[in-house]
Amino acid sequence: MRALVRAFDRFLCRATGVFEFCDGPECLLRLQWARAPRDLVLSDGTRVRAGAPVLMLHLWNEHLPRPGADGPDFRWAARVYPMLTRSLEAVARWLAERPAVQRVEAIGGITVLAFSADGRPTPLIQHLGFDVFPYRRALGRFGEFWENFYTWAIMWTFNPVSLRGRSLLRLRRAEIWMSREAFLRRYGGEA
Repeated sequence: MRALVRAFDRFLCRATGVFEFCDGPECLLRLQWARAPRDLVLSDGTRVRAGAPVLMLHLWNEHLPRPGADGPDFRWAARVYPMLTRSLEAVARWLAERPAVQRVEAIGGITVLAFSADGRPTPLIQHLGFDVFPYRRALGRFGEFWENFYTWAIMWTFNPVSLRGRSLLRLRRAEIWMSREAFLRRYGGEA
């Protein structure tokens, strides 16, 4: 069954244009060209209009280290956090080296990592410099169920311990956004 989920994930990445921008085994992110889903006002004052070009971040599940049998702990976090910041730095370098992508106005994503298993906000995303917004599902509860099912299947396939305390029907997502300028300043990609 896990092989089927992996195959479907590869298919979905290809179908939606998610791509690998680096080949390092410690890179935790993949990218996707997209359009802003709605008007956004970011904490640095940047206004992003609905439909503006944005770059979406996707967790590269195959590269995420597995936590121990007791689940994610301090040792695991101490390993993953530097990998994540180095991955964000690699995205910033990739952006800065490509004049053709200067039109990108913001970098963002949709994640369940903004909330702990008990539904409380986690400081991780804001500590990384992202603004956190409520996620708006295009298909309401119907869409929420299928997104939760897919996310649960991905977690079960690549990191089953992370499901501990998480319910299929209670996964919560958030949108995370940062302006291009703030992203390049923070992660050192500014030329």
